[in-house]
Amino acid sequence: MKIIGLTGGIGSGKTTLLNWFRKKGFPCFESDSVGRKLLNSSLRELIIKKFGADVYVDGKLNRKDLARKVFKDEKSLDDLNKIVHPAVTESFEKFKLKNLNAPFVIKETAILFETGSYKECDATILITSSKKERIKRIINRDGIKRSEVLQRMNNQLSEAKKLELSDYVIENIDLEDVYVQAETIIEKLME
Repeated sequence: MKIIGLTGGIGSGKTTLLNWFRKKGFPCFESDSVGRKLLNSSLRELIIKKFGADVYVDGKLNRKDLARKVFKDEKSLDDLNKIVHPAVTESFEKFKLKNLNAPFVIKETAILFETGSYKECDATILITSSKKERIKRIINRDGIKRSEVLQRMNNQLSEAKKLELSDYVIENIDLEDVYVQAETIIEKLME
C-alpha cells in the first residue's frame, strides 16, 4: 500500500478533490476532520488547559475563537499543533492498518510539508488555486474577514516551496479539469 499525501493552501480545493478520490473508491484520511473530532473529544481537556474554557461553547469547540487566538500568535499556533498533530498521526496509523489491501490511501493535510509528514508519503499531490479565488472561497465558507484569511495564509508554507516539494500538481481553475488531472495521476500511481 502506498501513502499519497494531498495538500494545498487554505481554500485551494483539497476537500473537493479528496471527496472525488473517495467516490473513486480510494481510502481517504481527512486530517482536518479527524483533528476537529479529536478537539471535541479526547483532546478537549488539554485544549481547555492551554487556551481556556471559553474556546468551547455549549460543549463544542468554537473554531473561530480558537483560530483568532492561535493565528495571531506563533507560539499559540505551535502549542496547538503540538497537541493535535500527535493525536492525528496516531489516528492515521490506525487508518492505515484498516486499509492494508488498498493500492494506496490518500492522506489529506493542509500542512503536509510544514510538519515533515510528506517524508512518510510515497508521493505528494499539491492542489493550487489563485490567491484571489482562495480568499473568496474561505470568506464564503467560513464567514470570516479577508484579514483573517490572510492571517491564516501567512501561517502556511509559501506556494513556491510547496511546488518545489510536490511530486504532482493539480491546478484548480476548472473543476472538470481538476478531475481529468487527478485521473492522470491515478494512472501513474497505479503503474
